[in-house]
Amino acid sequence: MRVYELARELGLESKDVVARAVDLGIEVKTASSGLDDDSVALIKMSYQEEASAEEASEEETPAAQGAEPEAAPAAEPAPAEPAPTEAPAAQKAPKRGERPPEPEERRRVLQVPEGITVQEFATLARRPMGLVVKGLIDRGQMAGASQPMPTEFIAPVADDLGYDVEIVAGAAPEEPEEAAPMVRAKVVFEDDPADLEPRPPVVTVMGHVDHGKTKLLDAIRAANVVAGEAGGITQHIGAYQVSRNGRKITFIDTPGHEAFTTLRARGAEVTDIVVLVVAADDGVMPQTIEAISHSMAADVPIIVAVNKMDLETADPYRVQAQLTEHGLVVENLGGEVVSVEISALEGLGIDELLEYIDLIAEVEDFRSNPKADPFGTVIESSLDKGRGPVATVIVQRGTLRRGDALVAGHISGRIRAMFDENGQQVDEAGPSTPVEIMGWDEVPEAGDRFEVVDDHRTARSLAEERAAEARAKEFVVPTAADRLQMLIDELKTQGDTELRLIVKTDAHGSLEAIRDAVAKIGRDDARTKLIHGAVGGINENDVVLAEATDAVIFGFNVRPDGKTRRAAEAAAVEIRTYRIIYELLDDIEAMLVGQLAPEEVESVLGVAEVRATFRAPRYGLIAGSYVTEGEIVRGAKARLLRDGVVVYDGRIGSLRRFKDDVQSVAAGFECGIGLTDFKDVKEGDHIEAYQVREVART
Repeated sequence: MRVYELARELGLESKDVVARAVDLGIEVKTASSGLDDDSVALIKMSYQEEASAEEASEEETPAAQGAEPEAAPAAEPAPAEPAPTEAPAAQKAPKRGERPPEPEERRRVLQVPEGITVQEFATLARRPMGLVVKGLIDRGQMAGASQPMPTEFIAPVADDLGYDVEIVAGAAPEEPEEAAPMVRAKVVFEDDPADLEPRPPVVTVMGHVDHGKTKLLDAIRAANVVAGEAGGITQHIGAYQVSRNGRKITFIDTPGHEAFTTLRARGAEVTDIVVLVVAADDGVMPQTIEAISHSMAADVPIIVAVNKMDLETADPYRVQAQLTEHGLVVENLGGEVVSVEISALEGLGIDELLEYIDLIAEVEDFRSNPKADPFGTVIESSLDKGRGPVATVIVQRGTLRRGDALVAGHISGRIRAMFDENGQQVDEAGPSTPVEIMGWDEVPEAGDRFEVVDDHRTARSLAEERAAEARAKEFVVPTAADRLQMLIDELKTQGDTELRLIVKTDAHGSLEAIRDAVAKIGRDDARTKLIHGAVGGINENDVVLAEATDAVIFGFNVRPDGKTRRAAEAAAVEIRTYRIIYELLDDIEAMLVGQLAPEEVESVLGVAEVRATFRAPRYGLIAGSYVTEGEIVRGAKARLLRDGVVVYDGRIGSLRRFKDDVQSVAAGFECGIGLTDFKDVKEGDHIEAYQVREVART
């Protein structure tokens, strides 16, 4: 019997039964661990003895109290006296579009550093700066955005805005910035535990292409409709909910680790559980490894769904063995990762998968405050011809209601209508609920956090200020070198830090050698952490993961393509490539101690794609190529890339246009390229011309 089955039989929560089993010396790890008959009997007996002891205690109590129970009725009216006046107020329902007022003692407390400026105070309070300035003017005090808030006026102005304040002496000036909703850091709320209520888990499905992610989501939705879910016109809104034993589960219907990590890179920590889909015939593939790395970096529970079990070539045991090589050890092999065998095509195992999701949600005990100011994340957005700007959001805190004024990033709006995935209008949406919203002034961006404010005017003012801040920041965008220098400074000056790495190599042997060597690099108060390691060229998914985790990308005998390089520049992600392993390891060690020796920095001159190959009497093998970016220069250093892996590194020996020797060929033109002392050129290869210069870094 599984632990969760016993818990259901006893009418208890699985985590309580797990704790009881551990107390009794029974080896269990999770709620899905198995129990033999003796263990089941022992656990049941412990609860029976506990119940017997409680009954005996209740029987003894009246005898010990003597005549006191009879006197109790006379004392009953006393606590009931305030009820007639308090109950109506407590039960008074708020008007639509309004939230019940929070008790005074539960107002949010702002920790305000001494010397905070007016602008920083407005950002910390999540209110337009105009309201702060108005509060000061009403008290006869004039102050500009960059001027410090007069200490004696901080508390009264904060009171006007609905906050209590705690003035912190000598606090770092960066603190207000960290509290700003535009910052990428994860938002953490300090709610009274009494206000927290269970919420549905939010699940994202990941896996390799063609392993059945979309088919699984369709099967889950179809099974739920068959089970009696309210019908309607099903439409794609990017997320939907299903019911399981009276409890709901929210699925983000944008499968793939790219969407998952792009949201995380923008600070949207939405997902609670990841379902990793692996085809039982193909096994673990490159994108499976990427999905594992992305999920582990997010530190969320993972359920492995071994799909396509209806095929004759299905081999779930091989899949489980392959997963162990990447840090996922399933329960059958003694680990703690839940694994389910399914067939999305035939609908097999779907109920068991949902049961495991429900079980993990019960153990993790996901909770949120439905009475707080609404807050959440934009999942998808678009411009609809008939309805204007629309966006699908998932509410993470509070209850969103029709008529609420809200702001997401630098876009404001007022909710004119909300729809669920069935196209039905809804009046309110609580935590973990996905809804599509009409009423935006413009189309918000996926990954933007939204929050509800007092009115539409406040929302517009706040959105305008954020837009102005974003425009100002565009003029001071940090480069990858700046970002790396900030990381090195942090490693140099702070204790208990972590250097996060993404490593891509040309072969498995190289990857294992680097992985083993990196694990040994460290110092007392700093360590290295390999976020993702794989064989193959550096791609855009690596850049997205590096941006989300503040990692540095290291490549051994591999290179990024042009699109990936541009993505890295836009995201200020550092990519460092090497031909010698010990140089790569030396640089990692130097970074960890906050130092980088003078280094050779290379810049790409141009890239050409090989379209055909032919032989010429004087020049040997010639690569008929089309220059896709920059320019190819005769005599320049060059490398030949095949699927992102470096197979040659030398020089361009000859360069011709038609029958003429030329010095250079620009993008958009065809040419013939001869590489010095290299003949193994194939169609589809890429030739990358580059130059190297030495730059001193400290």
